[in-house]
Amino acid sequence: MKSNYFLSCCLSVVLCILIYTPSYCSAETSELIGLLTSQLGVTEKQAEGGAGSLFKIAKNSLSGENFSKVAESVPGMDLLLKAAPELPKVKGMGNIASSLGGGSGGGLDMAGLPAMFGKLGMDSGMIVKFIPTILSFVQSKGGDSVMNMLKGVWQK
Repeated sequence: MKSNYFLSCCLSVVLCILIYTPSYCSAETSELIGLLTSQLGVTEKQAEGGAGSLFKIAKNSLSGENFSKVAESVPGMDLLLKAAPELPKVKGMGNIASSLGGGSGGGLDMAGLPAMFGKLGMDSGMIVKFIPTILSFVQSKGGDSVMNMLKGVWQK
């Protein structure tokens, strides 16, 4: 009887922790995520995934050295990249896509963003709202040169 009570108490504590703990990205990325949620009215999960999607495209498009400069300006970049949804795989296209320039990024570019945002419950119109907000944040943290690298990728 005592063990059942103890088990119930432990489960209740774990449940409370899970319910009231912000998503896994929050600790390191709270400033950017807070900016996106407050200015754009999106959830934390949407902010993390949307920003992560844009940064994933930047990582695929920029040189390793340049993306490192971007990553230094955005705390928790690894967590944001992990929060980005994967693009749906097209049957029979895996080998073709990888041979056409798809390294680990798989040929990921701006054309894939609507699908990624869609997986997060946002329409493609949100992309144009995310970009200036993130660019402004990156400019404040990393300066004009880092912001312009991202602008070159996202606003072609």
